[in-house]
Amino acid sequence: MWSLALRKRAGDSEPVAVVRLRRLIDRGDVVLSGLVLQEVLQGFKLEAHFRKAREVLAAFPLLQPDRGHYVAAAALRRACAARGVAASTADCQIAASAIGHRCALLTTDSDFERIAEHAPLRLVLPAQRT
Repeated sequence: MWSLALRKRAGDSEPVAVVRLRRLIDRGDVVLSGLVLQEVLQGFKLEAHFRKAREVLAAFPLLQPDRGHYVAAAALRRACAARGVAASTADCQIAASAIGHRCALLTTDSDFERIAEHAPLRLVLPAQRT
């Protein structure tokens, strides 16, 4: 979703997720995890696009994980695996950070919906209205 928002060209219509993200930004309700920051930035092939995205994303505070967040991510991944739910290490870290910092996660990734079935992860889905 961040990549959609950062790559938007003038005249393009915005997906619902991007509209929702912009509303949250306008309200000052957006923070990033370091992992999300890395995943977004590493997707830019051109140096100029990378630098511009880095500059834009610098405006958002970073959630700081501690040891407990990593332990919670491991427990979450184990709980998902025990229930037959495939959950990546990165997704579990993002989810555990959101849970630990009492943040809702805005995502279009259905993997987080499956994780949320087994954890107290609050999702802000693009289709929801405020």
